[in-house]
Amino acid sequence: MLAQSEGNYAEALQNYYEATRPEKDPYDRSFILYNIGLIHTSNGEAYKSFRILFSSTRTKILFLPQAFNNMAVICHY
Repeated sequence: MLAQSEGNYAEALQNYYEATRPEKDPYDRSFILYNIGLIHTSNGEAYKSFRILFSSTRTKILFLPQAFNNMAVICHY
């Protein structure tokens, strides 16, 4: 998250993608995917962001209203 907050999106994406591999907890995995989606949105990659944000909502345990909100914003623009 430090790389993301400092604007180093390439490093942040690499770290997040590496973190998704071993992560089994659906709650933590959803937030990792959500952060990946935010970075892709910041990079202007709307379609990729939408797909990743959608995948972050696909767990029955977790409901991420902020992910749904971001998907709606992407569709609006």
